[in-house]
Amino acid sequence: MKRNRFDQDEVLETPFSFVHFKRALKYVRRNRFLMATALILSAIAGIVALFGPKITQYALDEAVPAKDVRRLVLLAVAFFGVNAVSILLNMIRTRIMAHATQNIIYDIRKDLFAHLQKLPFTYYDSRPAGKILVRVINYVNSVSSILSGGIVNMLVDIFNIIFIVVFMYSTDARLATISLAGLPVFVAIILLLKPLQRRRSQAYSNKNSNLNAFVAEGIEGVRVSQLFAHQEENLSTMDRLLAVCREKWMKMIYINNTVTSVSVLINQLAFTVLYIAGVYFSGGTMVSFGVLLAMGQYLGRFWQPVNNLASIYNQFVTNLAYLERIFETMDEPVTVDDAPHATELPPIKGEVTFRDVTFGYEPQMPVLEHVNFTVRAGESIALVGPTGAGKSTVVNLISRFYNVDSGQILLDGEQDIATVTLASLRRQQGIMMQESFI
Repeated sequence: MKRNRFDQDEVLETPFSFVHFKRALKYVRRNRFLMATALILSAIAGIVALFGPKITQYALDEAVPAKDVRRLVLLAVAFFGVNAVSILLNMIRTRIMAHATQNIIYDIRKDLFAHLQKLPFTYYDSRPAGKILVRVINYVNSVSSILSGGIVNMLVDIFNIIFIVVFMYSTDARLATISLAGLPVFVAIILLLKPLQRRRSQAYSNKNSNLNAFVAEGIEGVRVSQLFAHQEENLSTMDRLLAVCREKWMKMIYINNTVTSVSVLINQLAFTVLYIAGVYFSGGTMVSFGVLLAMGQYLGRFWQPVNNLASIYNQFVTNLAYLERIFETMDEPVTVDDAPHATELPPIKGEVTFRDVTFGYEPQMPVLEHVNFTVRAGESIALVGPTGAGKSTVVNLISRFYNVDSGQILLDGEQDIATVTLASLRRQQGIMMQESFI
């Protein structure tokens, strides 16, 4: 009765909304101290590094013309110092973020796996195991990196851009304005490409999920494949799934690389315009060589966080599709659970009574219909449905991996299994669930 096979794309039952992203932030808040520390260290490292171009400007415009060797040596030491401090702070920040990322992976995966433990058999009947596995492993890894490092890096890059712009305007306002003219064009292109990026990311997510589902089923059923000489057909199916997955990956990468290429192109155009304007202004208002070199360094530093933000944006768009899948799984209803006032099941003798029980895997398609019987310890009974799989149905109903559509299943003639806790019921299933139930 599978609703979704390995070769069928999953359809999201609820569209993505930023409510999902807000839900994801609860995992970030659990690590807010680590992330705040990393953010502060990154901000300090960025500010310290921005003094490098100022030192270069001062050396070229002041120390070199004056032939002051002592001052040049001190400036060189200062230049080395600011870069060393910046690198050291970034190393510490990287270690802190590694801890935060692993904490987020642990928390999301634990919550997701705990919810999977509560879901009824109908959930696992309706989709391949590989499509569940990819959500617990692959998608959580990807989402955790964007929730931890992605958020911190985004804030750091925004702060760096602000600091760099301040330093640029403090150096030369005219050249700064000219250098930043390409930024609105870049932002507009990113916003235009956003819908296409998300569609292609979702398409790749579907095909990757299909591939994982087939691999999981193929490994699980390898003995059956060998028994019936099914290897060639499996290889053919694998080739087809790999080809489709590769095609969707390449389409996603094309659009992501377009953003990067546009960034590089605008960056190079900005450098060209900066140096042309610097040479033009130097003829009239005396833009010094030190100022022009410092502005070039600042411009290079400016586009680095801009490119980083574009990369984070690409990752964010990709991981939105993964986040949708994760929360779709977490939102799956727990249809088989303890009743509001469920009690512990006392020790039982082993008598099981089906009283007018009707059950079906799907609505209007009963497997058992108005069944009445009692089985006592030492007795056996055979129930065979249309597929011959009655054994599984009876055992799982007694263990309450499924709920009956109507009727009651009683233990020792009086205890309705719907009124006891599942844990206490399943602890005794070894007593009541022997091979006598066929």
